[in-house]
Amino acid sequence: MASLLSGLLGVLVATNQPSAVSNLILQKTGAKIEVVDTNDPVEREYLHLLEMDDAAQAEVDRWLTDNDKFNGAGASFDSGTMRGRIRRRFEPVEKAYQNFLERNPKHVKARIAYGSFLGDIGREDEAKEQYEKAKEIDPSHPAAWNNLANYYGHNGPATNAFACYMKAIELKPNESVYYHNFATTIYLFRHDATNYFNISEQQVFDKAMTLYSKALALDPENFPLATDLAQTYYGIRPPRVKDAFTAWSDALKLARDDIEREGIHIHFARWHRTAGDFEAARRELSTVTNQMYAVTKERILKSLTTAESRTNATAKAEANGK
Repeated sequence: MASLLSGLLGVLVATNQPSAVSNLILQKTGAKIEVVDTNDPVEREYLHLLEMDDAAQAEVDRWLTDNDKFNGAGASFDSGTMRGRIRRRFEPVEKAYQNFLERNPKHVKARIAYGSFLGDIGREDEAKEQYEKAKEIDPSHPAAWNNLANYYGHNGPATNAFACYMKAIELKPNESVYYHNFATTIYLFRHDATNYFNISEQQVFDKAMTLYSKALALDPENFPLATDLAQTYYGIRPPRVKDAFTAWSDALKLARDDIEREGIHIHFARWHRTAGDFEAARRELSTVTNQMYAVTKERILKSLTTAESRTNATAKAEANGK
């Protein structure tokens, strides 16, 4: 289930904000909803809960998006009013989950779904309680372990997140998102990973890339996943230029429209700049025409001019030195 509300929802609703870095960790159960018997009234009620949840979160997301647009025109709700509106919209969903679980306390999928709901509205500690209960009821359910790992990735310790992701993968080794989440967490918390796995930082990068590649092999048409993999190369030192080009080329094959394709050409330009091929970088930028990239394009062009001048000055100084 997982409705991904805009970042503004966290500002308006959450009581404990995670750090900017940990915000990057994915919040996905990764498990498709599997209903054993739709003729079972309990399962039908469970499905209705999910529908209520999704409908509420979709509506709130629309409110936040519209409010953001209206903000520029001075017609938006203040944060207090919006918080109250959101709270009132979510109250019946929460009560429905609670009522269902009072009558069906061992329904693992409902506990995981309720935990996801609580996590989405910023109540992560309460979400963790639901995942823990789900794990106790059924230790073989991989989504409970994955969601616990997400919690630890946000709140620490990161080593608990590593252990939980590994358990989720052990239980369901063909679920792409578990590898994706694990790779992201290892990449973000690489110092913890070096100690936990007793490997070097470069080996941590290799491990993260292996996990990303496994996730993509299981979900080969997933463009956001391909771009996540490619983005990680910006944080690796020394730069792995060839590998970065390969990753962005693979992502380009999956791009679904001109906006995504032009975005990738922006990344190609950056990597050509890193490689010192300023002419190639300018060629890439010449293919970017969408106005949404205008500011980024101009910034890169300026950086190219600066880098090129510095390179030429260095070359001249070395030549004079000889």
